[in-house]
Amino acid sequence: MEQQPVPGVEPGVRGGDRARTPAGDALTDLVLPVFELNGEFLAAAELMTRPVGLTPAWWQVLGATLDEALPVAEIARRVGLGLARQSVQRVADLLVERGWAVYRDNPGHRRAKLLEPTAQGRSALRRLTAAQHEWADTVAEEVGEADLRRALAIIRQVIDSSRRYRDGRTGGSDPAT
Repeated sequence: MEQQPVPGVEPGVRGGDRARTPAGDALTDLVLPVFELNGEFLAAAELMTRPVGLTPAWWQVLGATLDEALPVAEIARRVGLGLARQSVQRVADLLVERGWAVYRDNPGHRRAKLLEPTAQGRSALRRLTAAQHEWADTVAEEVGEADLRRALAIIRQVIDSSRRYRDGRTGGSDPAT
């Protein structure tokens, strides 16, 4: 006799018979639109960076050095978004290879060179700033400042709560936090 699945129990899911709360359902309903929003942000960034000759990832790394030259490890921390130091290193090397940035000596650390934009890199960043301002102003005008600020506050709450949950599960040793 074939075993029938038990309603409300998902095989292989820890605590599979425990239903989410309505608040848990609401958070789960938020996940896919947030991924979609991230995809939209990346598509908009691609549209802005293509005419300048950069990629969104190159823009992120180069932009982190606009105010001050930084070592790759610090760029990885600032850029966030889960980019590993090795990924940032590869992007930094490409930026240097293509003339968008240079490495210079770091007086605070012999081996950790500082990445700094070249004149070409600074020019590209100025063009991208203008494009980003146009995009941001256009989208924000449609949505409204008050709604965007409320959304930002809620997103920060969700991020902080998720990090506390993960820290509790990992003993605070999660390198992504």
